Amino acid sequence: MAKKGNRVQVILECTEHKDSGMSGTSRYITTKNKKNTPDRMELKKYNSVLRRMTVHKEIK
Repeated sequence: MAKKGNRVQVILECTEHKDSGMSGTSRYITTKNKKNTPDRMELKKYNSVLRRMTVHKEIK
């Protein structure tokens, strides 16, 4: 039987992309440990549509 852990998959979505008015979205899938980081994650990732690094926040 598989061990149940604290790791869960989360989706990170660009915060600046919605305001730009361009079509499409920039999303990344990653994992996090719920026990160590109970709050929503916020990372700087590359947005290919805007062609620069932007802040991506965890969505539900």
